[in-house]
Amino acid sequence: MSEGILKIQRLEQATILILNTFSGWDLEWTGDDKFYPVDAIGYTPKGFSCAMEMKFRNKYYPTKMLEVDKYNRLMNMNVDVRLYFVGDTKGNYMFWLDDLKMPEAEKMWCPSTTLWNNQKKEKLVYMLDEKSSAETLVY
Repeated sequence: MSEGILKIQRLEQATILILNTFSGWDLEWTGDDKFYPVDAIGYTPKGFSCAMEMKFRNKYYPTKMLEVDKYNRLMNMNVDVRLYFVGDTKGNYMFWLDDLKMPEAEKMWCPSTTLWNNQKKEKLVYMLDEKSSAETLVY
């Protein structure tokens, strides 16, 4: 496994540990389980079942990109709450997707995989305004 993938997995696990320890979440990391299309599943602090996709960026952008395919996989999961967590150089952003009015999808040339290998393909994405994140919203 590449060092880049290991770094992302450690960031995912650390985020889950922080949420579980300090904010009352009960999340389990699923990043290494091919049966789960998301990075974490579990429960919110108020006991609602949830699924979470995570992204970590090495650069700040005022909009946060979410692939339409990943959004659709999340929305089709049998849970109460669907979340998208983004960490970048300026902060952490939690999008509560069930309550969010999604913007119009856009086509964008993106790396073909999470770890940039200089191969790009056109993907359908949502560009989420960071102001629509709700870090303090708790279900």
